[in-house]
Amino acid sequence: MSQEIAFLGLGLMGGSMAANLARQGYNVMAWNRTSDRPGVKIAQQAGAKVASSIAEAVANAEIILTCVGDVPDIKEVLLADQGVINYARPHSLIVDMSTIGSKAAQEIQIELNKRQLRFMDAPVSGGDIGAINGTLTIMVGGTAEDFAECKPLFEVMGKNIHLCGEVGSGQGVKMCNQVLCALYMVGLSEAMQLAKHQGIDPNLIVEVCGTGAAGSWALSNLGPKIIESDYQPGFAIAHIIKDLRLVQEISEAAGGHIPGVELANSLFKMVQSLDNGEGGKQGTQAMIRAYQELDFSE
Repeated sequence: MSQEIAFLGLGLMGGSMAANLARQGYNVMAWNRTSDRPGVKIAQQAGAKVASSIAEAVANAEIILTCVGDVPDIKEVLLADQGVINYARPHSLIVDMSTIGSKAAQEIQIELNKRQLRFMDAPVSGGDIGAINGTLTIMVGGTAEDFAECKPLFEVMGKNIHLCGEVGSGQGVKMCNQVLCALYMVGLSEAMQLAKHQGIDPNLIVEVCGTGAAGSWALSNLGPKIIESDYQPGFAIAHIIKDLRLVQEISEAAGGHIPGVELANSLFKMVQSLDNGEGGKQGTQAMIRAYQELDFSE
């Protein structure tokens, strides 16, 4: 394919997403702030070219995809002096696949539009497994025309792709998604602890409960990891804490109260504080460690 694509941000998710595009024949020019991340090698081995700067990465790009950590990160990549805004070709389509909340997405759109650059927000869900397998859920905010232009790329990276409304709408749906993900982990952790206290094989919770009304992606994919004490990150605790901060900001602005999120956030933060403050690098399934810390019967 002759279409030139830039992919900025080759972390746990971005490296595999860029790799999938390269394998499908897209001319991918990739960039990451730190060149020694595993995702850089993953993208490069799949056929992506790795640029040494944002300017080099976006110079010829028709579509620019970004996938970074937090609001300050994406604003630096897109809006800073050395950012995309000063090097992208006029009328390029910029698609941010990070999780940053609708307010930040709308602010970024305003600044990019001033430079004749188009923008969509397209946060994803599905963890590293979805990024590797190209089965992500992609929640998009933008115009129908821009969505149609980018949809072939989305279809390489994901299987469930939805235009949710105008810019910011994808982020709005993603915030709701993160509430569900956080509370699923509370339920999963408590179910595993209850099974242990009753002397029940925890594998039965995955095998039996997973076939009924309690079945979920979290139970099927993260339940076995909890049983094996496998806390390698598919999605890191530090990232869900960041996302829940955005959720709480939205709720507070609306004058609302979300006690479930507050509970989940406190448990994630408890795990984050473990291992001399390194616990946040573990996957969200490590929430079970908070329950283990609180279980004085051990």
